[in-house]
Amino acid sequence: MAKKGDWVLLHTVVLTPEQRAPQVPEDTRRVPLEMWTKGYLTQDAEIGDEVEITTRTKRSLRGTLVEVDPQHRHGYGDFVPEILKIGDDVRDILFGGER
Repeated sequence: MAKKGDWVLLHTVVLTPEQRAPQVPEDTRRVPLEMWTKGYLTQDAEIGDEVEITTRTKRSLRGTLVEVDPQHRHGYGDFVPEILKIGDDVRDILFGGER
């Protein structure tokens, strides 16, 4: 249960595939244009409910409640050992080889 005032993530479909512009590439036109927005919940709700939020910039938006206290889930991909070697090589070139 999400409570009024909780920091939440909201999902909204901005354009359905049928509403997409004709000049948009075909693979893009086949999917909806979606928006995920974070903000403060204006009323108690359950995940999946249609809700209203107030963003940090004081905009009011409506959409589907996806998550309470959303976390950042991005990364820089898998470890690539060659990048360590590149870093060592660049240091050697720039600073004469000795550390």
